[in-house]
Amino acid sequence: MAGVGSHTAILPFSAKPLRNRSGPRRVSVSVRNAISVEKKEKSFTLEKSEEIFNAAKELMPGGVNSPVRAFKSVGGQPIVFDSVKGCRMWDVDGNQYVDYVGSWGPAIIGHADDTVNAALIETLKKGTSFGAPCYLENVLAEAVIAAVPSVEMVRFVNSGTEACMGALRLARAYTNRQKIIKFEGCYHGHADPFLVKAGSGVATLGLPDSPGVPKAATSDTLTSPYNDIDTVKSLFETHKGEIAAVILEPVVGNAGFIIPDTGFLTELREITKANDSLLIFDEVMTGFRLSYGGAQEYFKITPDLTTMGKIIGGGLPVGAYGGRREIMEMVAPAGPMYQAGTLSGNPLAMTAGIHTLKRLSEPGCYEYLDKITGQLVNGILDAGKRAGHEMCGGYIRGMFGFFFTGGPVSNFEDAKKSDTVKFGKFHRGMLEEGVYLAPSQFEAGFTSLAHTEQDIQFTVEAAERVLKRI
Repeated sequence: MAGVGSHTAILPFSAKPLRNRSGPRRVSVSVRNAISVEKKEKSFTLEKSEEIFNAAKELMPGGVNSPVRAFKSVGGQPIVFDSVKGCRMWDVDGNQYVDYVGSWGPAIIGHADDTVNAALIETLKKGTSFGAPCYLENVLAEAVIAAVPSVEMVRFVNSGTEACMGALRLARAYTNRQKIIKFEGCYHGHADPFLVKAGSGVATLGLPDSPGVPKAATSDTLTSPYNDIDTVKSLFETHKGEIAAVILEPVVGNAGFIIPDTGFLTELREITKANDSLLIFDEVMTGFRLSYGGAQEYFKITPDLTTMGKIIGGGLPVGAYGGRREIMEMVAPAGPMYQAGTLSGNPLAMTAGIHTLKRLSEPGCYEYLDKITGQLVNGILDAGKRAGHEMCGGYIRGMFGFFFTGGPVSNFEDAKKSDTVKFGKFHRGMLEEGVYLAPSQFEAGFTSLAHTEQDIQFTVEAAERVLKRI
């Protein structure tokens, strides 16, 4: 199926093509006063987004429930969205965008996929949460175990943060050690031990750490620059017999898109084995995105534990951690390491995950993602070069990124050399052209099977216009 270019040709299960959304459609949004939404051709305006967001700031800290959505890194008016379908989003002012955020990664087969939605409706009729075992947990667990090389048993949770918390506690319980090594710019959720040089939203807001995190919570967290194997070796030598695990994003997505140097992951695997420490891949972003078996299948490096999220829930809240059976059997109730969750394994998230993975298991999906993402990134970088901008970037399958710096970018310090003011101007210009990119220089972007080559061409042409203007 590689090289298939039409939207309808790559969707299975007799999925209907994206319906015409150009006609008027009225929706009521209740924020103090009802605000109508009409989807029609008109000039770019964010008046209704501004009205709703101003009201939100009185109701929620910063007006959002996750910091990057507030556009602090890029400036301008945050956008309030009304609906999504395929690779497109519509805001409350009726503006339409080609989307490269994909709900921060889950929407790899496209937003509001017809087959996933139909399955969710049928599951919904049976109930939203049981707080007890359901068969769907078995089905998704079997699919994850079959796909991900390191996973022999899996525990489902409700977020990537939960997954990383569980994996860290498990690594410490299994090794009977306390210290961990993480990498600068890698984000593993907002749990206290991980908020040290954490990249992502922390970098977006310019906060080196977070107030409220006790020193004791991070005293056993050691850090190294990403791609710096010598620092890792030095940390193991200094803290011999004390390091429980090394945790990392095998491809960094929370400091922008940064790939591992040749041999870096291999050496980490060798060092952790030699020191009886565990290697943990945080595949919340990369899982089922770089390949069906994640980054570990793509790079052919098998960690001891893996954390997952995003795609395995098909757009619903989900997370998971898994690994070798002998390690996972320490998790309660099989073992003494306690972790629990009210909504873990709920039937809706399991259903969405099952049908998303079913779609991704079909031949040609990742070849198609690689093709269109390559066209996108190369097109934008070429346009930047013609316009006289210093830029660099890259991609793997359905994940990409670019920086406003000449590069190369091998770690977070390199990424911070980017011209973030220029990125902010580029981001705003692309919004006006109908393209929604992540509102931070320090976030990866995502493509989906719903993107067509026409969508990519539209985006590259928009980028060329904006890059000339700025």
